[in-house]
Amino acid sequence: MPLRDFESWMWAEACEMLDRADRLHRQFFRPTAMHSKPPAWEPPVDVYETRNEVIIMIALPGVAPEHISVLLEDNCLVISGRRHLPVRADADIRRLEIPYGRFERRIELAARNFELGAREIVNGCLFISLRKI
Repeated sequence: MPLRDFESWMWAEACEMLDRADRLHRQFFRPTAMHSKPPAWEPPVDVYETRNEVIIMIALPGVAPEHISVLLEDNCLVISGRRHLPVRADADIRRLEIPYGRFERRIELAARNFELGAREIVNGCLFISLRKI
């Protein structure tokens, strides 16, 4: 293998390892924490703001709507719930990259008054509207 191809291969492998480490860091999962009270993972969010509202999109694929709680506490939006492992008890897990167990995400809001608006799940994402009052 020529030296240039070897360097390119090493660089690609290093980048892939960094990407993998970043995904694991963002979706921190501890199997022993699945039945404990502290959250085992934190879902990623996107926040958009218009003149009249703040729209928050939380990635929660595979989480049933009845397992999601949304609270507005002072200047913080708290989304919590649980994603259950969808396999049977007799199944052997070969790879587990999607986090399971209790989750919680706290989103600090600007110092102003908000009112919870519409909530809907679209394509595995929870959309929450916060109306500015």
